[in-house]
Amino acid sequence: MTRILIAGFQHETNTFAPSLADWAAFNRGDSFPPFMQGEAIQQRLTGVNVPVGGFMAAADRLGWELIPAAWAGAGPSSYVTEDAFERICAAIVTTTRQALADGGLEGIYLDLHGAAVAQNADDAEGELLARLRAVVGADLPLVVSLDLHANITEKMLDLSDALVAYRKYPHTDMAATGELAASLMQRRLSGGSREPAHSRRLPFLIPLNSQSTDMAPAKALYEHMLALDALHGTVSSFCMGFPASDFDECGPVVWSHGAQAVLVCDAMYALVAEPAPWRLHCLSAQQAVAQALTLCASADKPVVIADTQDNPGAGGDSNTTGMLHELLRQDVGKRHPGQVALGLMYDEAAAAACVGLAPGTKISLSLGTAVPTFTGQLSDPPVTGTFTVQATSDGHCTLTGPMMTGSKIALGPSACLEIDGILVAVVSGKMQLLDRALLQMLGIAPEKMKIIVVKSSNHFRADFTPLASHILVGVAAGPMAADPATMPWKKLSPHIRLTP
Repeated sequence: MTRILIAGFQHETNTFAPSLADWAAFNRGDSFPPFMQGEAIQQRLTGVNVPVGGFMAAADRLGWELIPAAWAGAGPSSYVTEDAFERICAAIVTTTRQALADGGLEGIYLDLHGAAVAQNADDAEGELLARLRAVVGADLPLVVSLDLHANITEKMLDLSDALVAYRKYPHTDMAATGELAASLMQRRLSGGSREPAHSRRLPFLIPLNSQSTDMAPAKALYEHMLALDALHGTVSSFCMGFPASDFDECGPVVWSHGAQAVLVCDAMYALVAEPAPWRLHCLSAQQAVAQALTLCASADKPVVIADTQDNPGAGGDSNTTGMLHELLRQDVGKRHPGQVALGLMYDEAAAAACVGLAPGTKISLSLGTAVPTFTGQLSDPPVTGTFTVQATSDGHCTLTGPMMTGSKIALGPSACLEIDGILVAVVSGKMQLLDRALLQMLGIAPEKMKIIVVKSSNHFRADFTPLASHILVGVAAGPMAADPATMPWKKLSPHIRLTP
């Protein structure tokens, strides 16, 4: 029987963000399931829309025996601590050594993000691959699935037999990408050697808010890539990169595997390297709220505002208050009482103060946090006032939307608090608002809202676009710059422009 070792390491590192990803972050179970080893991986992630879930489903059809090593994931933040990185690497490498001794391996599959930066390794995934190669040698097939925001390095390309990335942002195709990785593993096993590969690096960074594959320019470009693959028998990927990882190989890369890899990769590069379509368009917080008020007056569905610079899916802590202050300044809740919602606000102290309180209880709180931003200044101050408790929850929730379908989330003590007609979803764990179930667990009915502010950049679109009349992107002070050119880069290659 074909024996394949499986493992995972998921972290998207915003080196400009305020909070580190320590070992506890990989064990909390808020944005990602907690660290797991052995059979727990199959028990917890089978049927879940994550890459390893898709790979396991394909392996079952192919009759492969899987050797689960370790799987670790933590919400995006600043650097992965050396301690956490070494623990994760050791768990994967140790199981690999044991599997080789116990009967050998025909291959290794890794479910990686591709944009992790550790305190002791700028190219964290490349370092993990190097350590595995040192154990298994140069010839054992090693296939990797990646996030669309991976920052692909030469080390990653050199040390793997094949890399494949998501084609959708929001990432509704995570499990499908794992299945595609299994097909690449099968091609590698059947062919007996690596397929030809070719890659090209774009000369500029692409802002996150320009990357949605549901709209131009990305939508048509990915459709064209799939058409080229179908025509030429290649498997290609285009990682638009995570433009907040300060190391020399941060940036977008396109690559292809197959006999026609050079032809297809060069054709794709000619399309994606045109800079003008990628340029950023956002609104200030004041403009976004004012426009939302105008639009919602005649809309029969909610207007959704993305609080993009506090996106905990990109390194923010989901605790800044700029958008909430603006909603209060413009009396949005007083105009539409109980029909304006904001979430998720990460504030453990505020949530804890609400535990055991009955709906209708009034409580004086300081909500949110002033955090250091990429500009060197603090974000807006907390919102201090009298709030009314609308509902409380233990924070346990099963996601039902297209992103991470079936994932069980544990956000700790949580509460829906009302201030001046605005409903704020307050939680004790960090997670971007990418699924309506995260509001529903606190009694907030998204479809009944006039305006919803989501702390997210783009993943929210998967579940909220069908609900929304309009979607706006607002810029309030926070740790994740909408415009990469405003970040204080130190290590980025001088050959990469900060804007398209």
